Amino acid sequence: MNSQEIKTFCILFFAVLTALTGVGIVVPLLPVYARDIGASGFYIGMIFGIFSISRTAFIPYFGRSSDRRGRKPFILGGLLGYAAVALALYHTTNVTMLISIRFVQGIFSAMMMPVLQAYVGDITPDGREGLTMGIFNLATFVGLGMGPLLGGVISDHWNLQTAFASMGALALAGFLLSLLGLPPTKHEKAFRNYTAPTAWRYLLGHRDILGLFTFRLAYTTCIGVIWGFLPIFADQSLHLSRSAIGALIMTGVMVSGIMHVPMGYLADRVPKPLMVAAGGILAGTGVLTFIWSQTLNGMLMSSGLFGLGGGIAMPALMGMAVIKGAQVGAMGALMALLTLGHSLGMMTGALMAGVFMDQLQLKWAFPFAAAVMLLGVVGFWCWSGGASAFPDTHDHPATDHR
Repeated sequence: MNSQEIKTFCILFFAVLTALTGVGIVVPLLPVYARDIGASGFYIGMIFGIFSISRTAFIPYFGRSSDRRGRKPFILGGLLGYAAVALALYHTTNVTMLISIRFVQGIFSAMMMPVLQAYVGDITPDGREGLTMGIFNLATFVGLGMGPLLGGVISDHWNLQTAFASMGALALAGFLLSLLGLPPTKHEKAFRNYTAPTAWRYLLGHRDILGLFTFRLAYTTCIGVIWGFLPIFADQSLHLSRSAIGALIMTGVMVSGIMHVPMGYLADRVPKPLMVAAGGILAGTGVLTFIWSQTLNGMLMSSGLFGLGGGIAMPALMGMAVIKGAQVGAMGALMALLTLGHSLGMMTGALMAGVFMDQLQLKWAFPFAAAVMLLGVVGFWCWSGGASAFPDTHDHPATDHR
């Protein structure tokens, strides 16, 4: 990277860190808050699922549009939208309002998150894809790791509205940082080098990309179960304070974040598919063991094991995605597709856990998530070609000239 690209990377890093710390402050508090105002398991699942539904619907448009119109406008719009969402949450009084606000938040997330990843992909040096994405994803995991602990402390010592206000202030800080620090759109690599977009049918039908999508979908199904319903499970089983619940969520996220940089470095030197598969197996084991955890320490160990698996798998997976995005000439579209898998997984995990809570027992949501993770590993391995996947070759994608 040259000096301007390093500056851009740092701004993107800190913009994500501030925005997702705010999200991390609020999201783990929502399930218990929703239950306290009368939401059933299905509606708690909808609070998380509706976010994924709207994000899923808009991701393809924003991802491809950022390839054509540049990254900065979408990043600014998403961050400013997050600040507006926090203001709306501050005034929420019922479940219907909460679900509606989460729907709008999903649109702003679709506008921002895949575009941020694509921007980093644009400036990533060849041969350092794993390390670069590992460092960048550290911002995500630190933000989402610190946020739950901060949110629990804020909620215990002040109130939930203070947590919502904190989310808004942090998103606004990220907006101002990006507005003032990112270069003008006309100087972006994606904007300068724009060509006819790669056809969606090529991206959706490519075995390598389908393997990446399958793993991302399975992994985030587990996250949907953990983020949406582990707070309720821990509250029911152990009667934990909100600070303790925040620490429980934080453990898995922080372990994953700490692992991202060394695992990103390793991913540039060993076969990436092996790291993805090994990490997926560890993550599945971690989410399975929640069903047997009878103490806070046991749950912390399960959360940490899940985070360890993610920390091993995700830098390698995103490194593979950067390589493929460069090959097909559609970094924004490919990152949008993976974020689509993320959204579908979060939606599936949250809604299915809600069904388990209402119809069976909530604890059975965790073996369900583990089974999905195992299927995701198998699907990834088969679709991507195993350890020999992603040779250093460049194919020639079909293009859409409409």
